[in-house]
Amino acid sequence: MYLTTEKKQEIFAKHGKSTTDTGSAEGQVALFTFRINHLTEHLKRNRKDFATEKALVALVGKRKSLLDYLKNKDIERYRAIIAELGLRK
Repeated sequence: MYLTTEKKQEIFAKHGKSTTDTGSAEGQVALFTFRINHLTEHLKRNRKDFATEKALVALVGKRKSLLDYLKNKDIERYRAIIAELGLRK
């Protein structure tokens, strides 16, 4: 499996407050970005995998909602996570 427990803990440690802080918006956005990148690579190889394409669109929507929440709640945290992950906004 591409996303192990150790990898999740690493993502949350880097972008969240701690390895167990799975609820922070920054940690969730980082996790969604990792999953989006993985699914994008999968779809480059498997162009007709429409179930994965649907899941990818749902993940992008969830990430956008979280980023909108961050932008409205705390613009500095929003700008920091955008810069860290290299997202275009």
